[in-house]
Amino acid sequence: MNVVRHVLGRVGFYVVSSLFAAIFALPLLWLVVAPFSTKANLSVSLPEQWSLSNFARVFANSFAVRALFQNSVIQAVGTMVLVTLLATLAAYALSRAPIRGRDTISYGLVLFSSIVTGTAAMVPIFLLIFRMGLIDTHLGVILVFTGGLLPAAVFIMRDFVDSIPRSYEESALVSGASHWGMFRDIALPIVRPGMMVVGVWTFVNVWGGFLVPFILLRSPGKMPASVAIYSFYTEGGTPIITLTTAYALLYTLPVLALYLFVNWKYGFRFFGGIKS
Repeated sequence: MNVVRHVLGRVGFYVVSSLFAAIFALPLLWLVVAPFSTKANLSVSLPEQWSLSNFARVFANSFAVRALFQNSVIQAVGTMVLVTLLATLAAYALSRAPIRGRDTISYGLVLFSSIVTGTAAMVPIFLLIFRMGLIDTHLGVILVFTGGLLPAAVFIMRDFVDSIPRSYEESALVSGASHWGMFRDIALPIVRPGMMVVGVWTFVNVWGGFLVPFILLRSPGKMPASVAIYSFYTEGGTPIITLTTAYALLYTLPVLALYLFVNWKYGFRFFGGIKS
């Protein structure tokens, strides 16, 4: 009886798991197949004749191409570099400096940072960026994204910094290294995987961000791909399936390539790699 229950339990588990896997896999399969069909619709079916005509029409749209390969890259890479650098320095300071209530500070920053780039905060953010003279600039978008993502990035980086044994740093100081040399030669190589995790996480958030650039930018030539995808909609607001899927597939490739590269080079983990 116990064996039968065990077998039925395993079978039920695999059936339910397969059902959930199919629910998540079908949209991905549709995204991969639909761009190559000249008669794509919302159903998942292999095209009768594979074609690259949809991609040709996408690349003929200079506005969408510039948004994807220039504007989105500038905003995502700029924010990624700034957040990763500041988060590493701030996490090291919080981990090593004798600050009272630093854990409370970290949790508080993560809690309140959720509203920085949210809808409720866009009016004061817009006024702040307007008074700084950064409306319709890539720098304004980068600064707003940085402010929203930095607290969570610091929280992630702290675990990597905390994993560095203090004996490593003490040995370097005894050997005559400066504080900057100790940070550069000891801390940075160890927390590099964490920096890569934060970098990819930041890149993905900015790459898919819509609200901030939509509100802060005015010039069509500065819009990112998340906004430019609406150029493949009809005047009535209906998406042209063949073109939106082709553009969406191109839109996902940079993120996928970055993830695979970093995962191959460093591996993803949201915890430190060395424990004292």
